[in-house]
Amino acid sequence: MQVDILFIGYPLFLEENTISELMINSEIRDATVRVIGENGEQLGVMPIAQAMSLAREAELDLVKIAPKADPPVCRIVDYGKFKYEQTRKEKEAKKKQKVVEIKEIRMSPNIDTNDLNTKVSAARKFLEKGNKVKVTIRFRGRETARMMDSKYILEDIAEQLSDIAVIEKEVKAEGRTMTMVLGEKNKK
Repeated sequence: MQVDILFIGYPLFLEENTISELMINSEIRDATVRVIGENGEQLGVMPIAQAMSLAREAELDLVKIAPKADPPVCRIVDYGKFKYEQTRKEKEAKKKQKVVEIKEIRMSPNIDTNDLNTKVSAARKFLEKGNKVKVTIRFRGRETARMMDSKYILEDIAEQLSDIAVIEKEVKAEGRTMTMVLGEKNKK
C-alpha cells in the first residue's frame, strides 16, 4: 500500500531565496542612499529616484555596495564589468592564500628509539613544508593505566623539533589517545 502525502502551502524541501549579494537598479528599496559616482567621487546623500536618474543619464547601473551602512551606499557602475572585476579579485586572493594542513603522526606508547627517530624525521619534513603536525599516542588495553607515564615521549619529540617547531597545543589526554600539536616557528 502506497501513501501519498500532500503538503498544501509548504514545500517539502524549503529552498532559500537566493538574492544576489548586490542589489541593482529597481531592486534597491531604500528611500535615501549615499551615492558614489562612476569615477569614485562622492555625490552625496539623495533620494533613490534622483540616484536612479543619475545612473540612467550615464547609461550605467546603480549598485548597492554597502547595504548595512546608514544610509546604504550605492555606486554608479557598469554592473557586468563590476561583477567580472570582483570575481577576478576573489580568484587572485585565493591564489595568494596559503592552506595549512595538519599532518598526523601516530605511535604506540612502547615505541623503540629508532622508530621514534623515524617519526621525528617525518614530522620535521612536514614542518619544513609549512604544515602543522599532530602527534598522537594511542593506548590499547592495559596501556591506558599508565597514560601519563608516556607523556615524556611527546615532550621528547617537541624537544627534538624545538629548532623548527613550537608547541601550539599542549599535551592532552582524550579517551584512549594523548595528543600534541606542533606548528612551524616564526622566522624573523
